[in-house]
Amino acid sequence: MGDSYYLGDLNPGVHFRMAQLAYGAMGRYNIDDRWSVKLEFTRGKVEGNSEKTNFLPGRNLQFESPITDISAMAEFNFFEYFTGSRWNWITPYLYAGIGWFFFQPMSGGVKLQPLGTEGQLVGYNGRKLYKTNGLQIPFGLGVKVSIGKKIGMTAFWEMHKTFTDYIDDVSTTYYLTGSAIGPNDIGGQLSDPTKNHLPGMQRGNPQTKDWYSFSGLTVTYKFDLRGKRKCRENKHF
Repeated sequence: MGDSYYLGDLNPGVHFRMAQLAYGAMGRYNIDDRWSVKLEFTRGKVEGNSEKTNFLPGRNLQFESPITDISAMAEFNFFEYFTGSRWNWITPYLYAGIGWFFFQPMSGGVKLQPLGTEGQLVGYNGRKLYKTNGLQIPFGLGVKVSIGKKIGMTAFWEMHKTFTDYIDDVSTTYYLTGSAIGPNDIGGQLSDPTKNHLPGMQRGNPQTKDWYSFSGLTVTYKFDLRGKRKCRENKHF
């Protein structure tokens, strides 16, 4: 069990801002006392609000998005460690890998991507609808602690580099004349809630990509394989 948050156009640089609940499961295979590999599945939620940051205030843009993450990673223990040891019972560790993720930005329960809030539906400046899934690079650090013969605990913090700027549905410029947006134009109102911008005015920063993060505590259970110290563990967080 842990939390999730994001960094992007509606939260350029404050870690843990508007953090939400996250949970997941994983399988780990210990190659030896220093190295292990794992496959991880995580579900979380991220949120952002332009009025809670100092980057381009006055836009009144906000979003929330579920995040589904699948990652394969390698871990390195700074000290020799295995669950159940009386001597090698604690270690800091680092890890990194590769994975895929899925997201769906929404505002007030309305999905934003199909609305083309930056002119994607009309091809404004050649824009096309973005994909709501993609490659991501996870990496992180933590501490492993053995608390029994079969039970271990881990505290961790990991970041995920993505190659999209649309987790928050914000990236480039406005494409509508705000004052001309009608009361029944849901897409237009979600594109420019304040209705005081002009086409070409800055809505986000296309020079940077979005990130998301998971952190929390895990509990692991060790399964011995063929009576050896190498093991596979399952965890929920």
